[in-house]
Amino acid sequence: MTYCIGIRLNAGLVFLSDSRTNAGMDQISTFRKMMIYERPGDRFMVMLSAGNLSVSQSIRELLQVETLARSPDEEPLTIWNATNMFDVARVLGATVRRVYHHDGAALNTAGMEFHASLILGGQIKGEAMRMFLVYSAGNFIEATRETCYFQIGEAKYGKPVLDRLIVPTTLLDTAAKCALVSMDSTLKSNLSVGLPLDLLVYREGALRSDQVVCIDDGNPYFQMIRSTWASACGRCSIAWKIRPGTAAIPATPCGYRPRVTSRCARSPRRAKRSSKCGRGEATMHGLEWHQHTSQNVINGG
Repeated sequence: MTYCIGIRLNAGLVFLSDSRTNAGMDQISTFRKMMIYERPGDRFMVMLSAGNLSVSQSIRELLQVETLARSPDEEPLTIWNATNMFDVARVLGATVRRVYHHDGAALNTAGMEFHASLILGGQIKGEAMRMFLVYSAGNFIEATRETCYFQIGEAKYGKPVLDRLIVPTTLLDTAAKCALVSMDSTLKSNLSVGLPLDLLVYREGALRSDQVVCIDDGNPYFQMIRSTWASACGRCSIAWKIRPGTAAIPATPCGYRPRVTSRCARSPRRAKRSSKCGRGEATMHGLEWHQHTSQNVINGG
């Protein structure tokens, strides 16, 4: 499996990918998931891939020569003569369908699924930066101000930090750090994602790839990011104080005695309100758990 992130911001683009592939516990290999297509000063494009490795490699190579027919008096559309990124996404979608028509039936006969997820982003001279998420059928969607990043592969582990911190106005350096934290969370929780990583930061209007780095396990900056994030999470857990509650209140019809107490550290007053049956007590400044016996709690003692 793999994990790739593409982020589109007002200031530029951020791309991050791992490089681990596996076909079972004893067949783990390293393959790059990031491909850069550029003509400096004219166009800059990046593709990240996840899914079946043979499919994604075929797509990556064929995309360089794929054409789409246009009107008789126009030359076929390619990624090198397209005037906007939407047309580049169309060419990529056609490439995916071409690979499916060539390999799809054989893969199905062998009991394998045709699967490829792709992130395509970049900028063509005279146009704003754009980013697309391309599916196995060749169809695609575009990143917007409301959804300014895409993930493919093992996305669930690293999604929360992106949801909390990434907005269009986020600075490029901050977004790159968030992407690395997101990747670190995934590396921590999923063995099918692994180092080295490829990180690319593109500044709006540059029309070239001038900030690309390969990050391995010995990279000091990535080690700093990992240790700092782990320490910050540890400090937060220490700051959350938990105190047991002892007050008794009337039982609900099922025999449970719920209570939620909201206690402010700056005021001696307490505001009490009942919780839904089956939940424990909770306060913002120190959780108070009310001991109870309920059908959804199994006591092994």
